[in-house]
Amino acid sequence: MNKATNGWMNGFLGVLIFSGSLPATRLAVADFDPLFLTVCRAAIAGVLAGALLLTFRQQRPVRNDIVPLFVVAFGVVVGFPLLTALALQYVTSAHAIIFIGLLPLSTAIFGVLRGSERPRPAFWIFSVAGSFLVAGFVLIQDGDSSPIGDAFMLASIVVCGLGYAEGARLSRRLGNWQVISWALVLSLPLMLPLSFYFTPDSWADIGDPALFSLAYVSLFSMLIGFVFWYRGLAQGGIAAVGQLQLLQPFFGLLLASMILNEKVSPALVAVNIAVVLCVAAARRFAR
Repeated sequence: MNKATNGWMNGFLGVLIFSGSLPATRLAVADFDPLFLTVCRAAIAGVLAGALLLTFRQQRPVRNDIVPLFVVAFGVVVGFPLLTALALQYVTSAHAIIFIGLLPLSTAIFGVLRGSERPRPAFWIFSVAGSFLVAGFVLIQDGDSSPIGDAFMLASIVVCGLGYAEGARLSRRLGNWQVISWALVLSLPLMLPLSFYFTPDSWADIGDPALFSLAYVSLFSMLIGFVFWYRGLAQGGIAAVGQLQLLQPFFGLLLASMILNEKVSPALVAVNIAVVLCVAAARRFAR
């Protein structure tokens, strides 16, 4: 099996794991404050990541790696989880999932800026077309849409794309699970005290769905998913494998419908199909 194929397989597994993030976050913010959810999931994952690094005696990053690792932490450890948690107080997870259609473009842009990748012009034509479909759909919504929630989701896409591209670039040298682990460990001195500070006064009203969701976003969304995702991006290319994120809305919508009983309109499904077709075309010109 060649390197590119391995990259697509690892990327697909990462996307599959990430697909449960927004529905799980929606369940969690029903009982948890978004700030607590953000810092607690990072603290839990950070402790586990530190244990992994110690167990396998991984070499410490060099000085030049520290700033890029903080960029990764800012993008995917703090920025995306916090912004999506805030957004999901205003919009449903089904509505928020449509914004994931912008992630491939965001990741590709930062892949060019930070990873020195050079997709062909046709790639950008199809990627931008898919993004316009997403933006147009959001603008014509009036039921589930919220200006505040939409603004939080747009901001989350920007910082997430930055974190993905920077992490993929570092993965080529440090290793996939090592990158996210070091990013989590670097953020731990801040996340751990804050998790105690924002701890709920009482856990009596915290339901099992919220607790399960906290466990999922801490273990899978924050750590395990990135092992596969960064490996896939490093092996197959940031811009190319990043297009797999367009599968995430399909899986996410299915979970939102099954677990949260959220309404998934035919228009929402149609937009997702159209966006995926655009990205499938863009993938041919990613390199």
